[in-house]
Amino acid sequence: MAAAGQEQTVSDYIVHHLTNLTYGKLPEGFERYDGEAVAAGGQWTFAHGADEIAAMGFNAIHVDSLGWSIGLGIIFCALFRWVAVRASAETPSGLINFIEMIVEFIDNQVKDTFHGNNKLIAPLSLTIFVWVFLMNLMDLIPVDVVPELMMLVGVEYQKIVPSTDPNITMGMAIGVFVLMLFYSIKVKGFGFVKELTMNPFNHWAFIPVNLFMEVVGLLAKPFSLGLRLFGNMYAGEMIFILIAALFSAGIVWLVPAAFLQIGWAIFHILVITLQAFIFMVLTIVYLSMAHEDH
Repeated sequence: MAAAGQEQTVSDYIVHHLTNLTYGKLPEGFERYDGEAVAAGGQWTFAHGADEIAAMGFNAIHVDSLGWSIGLGIIFCALFRWVAVRASAETPSGLINFIEMIVEFIDNQVKDTFHGNNKLIAPLSLTIFVWVFLMNLMDLIPVDVVPELMMLVGVEYQKIVPSTDPNITMGMAIGVFVLMLFYSIKVKGFGFVKELTMNPFNHWAFIPVNLFMEVVGLLAKPFSLGLRLFGNMYAGEMIFILIAALFSAGIVWLVPAAFLQIGWAIFHILVITLQAFIFMVLTIVYLSMAHEDH
């Protein structure tokens, strides 16, 4: 945000909306935004600005991203639990019918894509799809509503779309990667080592080359999984912020900005659904590859 008494520029507006509510430890002697130096031993506090966030380093926590993602996860569990206890053999209607359609759709995707035998894959895929969709869905809330409300209670920064935070998307991708490694070792055993060292060239002399190529390809999976979701959602959020900034450009831009906002929101419904679907399908594919024992 602009300093007190200064007019906020478009750049300040964009930076403010893209800054996470960050909690971490400032190092000893660091000069804070108010001119005071951090006392001996450092100070655990909420960051005010990019300089303080950078000074906090790797151990800083994005409180807003964690809070919203956990909250949406709880909503997902509560909603599906509510539907599950009310499901019956009779023809469903309303919300129950809609939830059953989602469950059936994802179950069919798992049956068509996953070629192993693992009861975890279907519920995992359902969780990933709905959770990512709910996180993406937050992008449709007008960008000024929640931050302005939070500022009324003294919270300076607030990003409400967890999937625009690479820490969240990469955290989910690493979780999938750990499952890939676990099932690769569990199903293939020593065959997993042979797969890394004897492919694509089936000769001991090419083991270093094979290992390099296979490890790079293996590590590319979680990076592509997490960064694809982050990149698409971050770009979408940036466009919403830029359109919102047009409303302050003068009365001439009010109507065009309103049409742009509505048009992009309608198109973004497809984007957020597609990104959740892609993340889910790639998870199924990667875990299916981990179960293939040649």
